[in-house]
Amino acid sequence: MLAAAAKPFVNLVEKYLPDPFVFVLALTFVVIGAAVMLQQQPVTLVLTYWGTGFWSLLTFSMQMLLVLVSGHMLASTAIVKSALNGIARLAASPGKAILLVTLVSMLASWLNWGFGLVVGALFAKAIARRVKVDYRLLVASAYSSFVVWHGGLAGSIPLTIATPGHFTEDLIGIVDTSETLFSRLNLILLALMIVILPIVNRAMMPAEADRVYVDPELLDEPDSSTPSTAIRPAEKLERHPLLAQFVGLAGIAYLGMYFIEGGALNLNIINFLFLFLAIVLHGTPERLLHSMQQAIKGASGIVLQFPFYAGIMAVMVQSDLARDLSQWLISTATAETLALFSFLSAGVVNMLIPSGGGQWAVQAPVVLPAAIELGADVSKVAMAVAWGDAWTNLIQPFWALPVLAIAGLKAKDIMGFCLVQLVITGIIISVVLTLL
Repeated sequence: MLAAAAKPFVNLVEKYLPDPFVFVLALTFVVIGAAVMLQQQPVTLVLTYWGTGFWSLLTFSMQMLLVLVSGHMLASTAIVKSALNGIARLAASPGKAILLVTLVSMLASWLNWGFGLVVGALFAKAIARRVKVDYRLLVASAYSSFVVWHGGLAGSIPLTIATPGHFTEDLIGIVDTSETLFSRLNLILLALMIVILPIVNRAMMPAEADRVYVDPELLDEPDSSTPSTAIRPAEKLERHPLLAQFVGLAGIAYLGMYFIEGGALNLNIINFLFLFLAIVLHGTPERLLHSMQQAIKGASGIVLQFPFYAGIMAVMVQSDLARDLSQWLISTATAETLALFSFLSAGVVNMLIPSGGGQWAVQAPVVLPAAIELGADVSKVAMAVAWGDAWTNLIQPFWALPVLAIAGLKAKDIMGFCLVQLVITGIIISVVLTLL
């Protein structure tokens, strides 16, 4: 029944959902047009706003890029892959396989979204080599766990507003992670997802006749180990662990001192942690560089799209479009309902801007002034936007692409399951934001 209900949606997505870059181009056109027509701004002035703001988020863009790349590099270390293969042995039946892949992927996504995407796909493959289970649902279950990422340790929005110098600091100051990631609201949402999402995924298991299996031999990865001999002195340096281990351990030592002295989590610290753990665990520069080359393939969207988000943000702020949108939001919301409105609007905006960081760049100038004027809890509104972004990632194929590429599937293979997950998780988050 669920598969039949999702089929029309899957067909619609296959036919009409373009690449996310097309969305950012369309959004640029819409925002520039709105600034000209609604705000009565001269075209030349609006283009000046756009052009001068185009490169204003370069630091932020690099931070977002490193979140994905460093997480991918850590997930591809031999010790992580070995751990995943070991845990996969616990999946003694198809039902346990679905539960296990959901929980492990959720923990990994909570730690770091780039790490979670890669770990989820690799773990699904490790389980499919051992257990005869519907491969589509297995991969969909791994990807569904991505819904918790923005409430986790690498959440773009909570870490951004906790980082000194962030682009809305003059408006809201520095918001500590104790008010966002470790707030009562966020911890309750995480606990509910941990309990309910595995059960939902297990309940969607198709009947035996409808299951789709994969040949385990097709999932075997080629041997990527390097030869033991090196011809050139440069190769010896690339394959020797001394330099990498010295620098990697120096980085870990710095982090130890940072936290002992009371340092707080922010984007820079999370990226530093994952990067230097990857350096230590890969062991040699050669293995680290190989993993980075694989990771960077999935990061092209950030490099290309974030300057456009910066330009959009500049137009919205400088043309007063963001101010007027904020006033409209205030007219239809109260201090108690603003978080729910922000969550739902963030879910819609995420379909156009499939990046938590890029979305915050566009939505922050709208929701933060509204929260301040209404007297709403700024940290709660920020987390509502964060969860809205993560929520509709379930049907936004942008971030599913790395998972699908590793798993060897297409979006249509998992989208029916993801639609069910979207409805159920959306109800849960909406209820919690309303009651708390």
